[in-house]
Amino acid sequence: MPTRRNTILALGSGATLLAGWAALAGGSPQQAVALPPPAFDPPNPAARDSAVLAGGCFWGVQAVYQHTRGVLNAVSGYAGGDPKRADYGSVSSGSTGHAESVEVSFDPGQLSYGRLLQIFFSVVHDPTQRDRQGPDTGTQYRSVVFFRSPAQKEVAARYIAQLDAAKVLAAKIVTQLVPLPAFFPAEAYHQDYATRNPGSPYIARFDAPKVANLQRLFASQYRESPVLVSAQRTA
Repeated sequence: MPTRRNTILALGSGATLLAGWAALAGGSPQQAVALPPPAFDPPNPAARDSAVLAGGCFWGVQAVYQHTRGVLNAVSGYAGGDPKRADYGSVSSGSTGHAESVEVSFDPGQLSYGRLLQIFFSVVHDPTQRDRQGPDTGTQYRSVVFFRSPAQKEVAARYIAQLDAAKVLAAKIVTQLVPLPAFFPAEAYHQDYATRNPGSPYIARFDAPKVANLQRLFASQYRESPVLVSAQRTA
């Protein structure tokens, strides 16, 4: 089933796109929630670490982390399904088991894994929505923390339990916590999408507010100039 986002992409640009958006727009921009930091967030002496997270359309997830201080790279892609292959066409069908995901490489000295998760649960997406975010529905838009190590699993599991016990969200968290089988970078046209398409009605309605919420709730962690995949490829 095509999502509204995919339908809008197919419409093109200009007046046609705007008319199509007016007809198709649904859902509301996520309302960010100020959440307490993880009570358990041990230091990580590594110079570089990475996490893979899924929280709806990867354009917005990537955009938030590209504006997060301490992030070294954020790549849109697919995880959670067939460990041998993934591409946008097949994943969009919702039949492959993959979720649109973002691999976030970060400097633990500037950004802890716990803080990365705090941003994930507060401004990146709504972790109480099952198999959807905003106007996009399907298992490919589910909420997942793909852990790479027992340490990541413990931090995430404890934080989810902490948030649920505190009842700081409107409903129980439905985020899956599963080991990472494989991560497949998405096609080049999906990378840096929010930065390259600021005039897109989808970006303006659903993703730009997330970046604004990051700046508002995590001012010390916000960076004005995003770290882009394209810049690293040409470096």
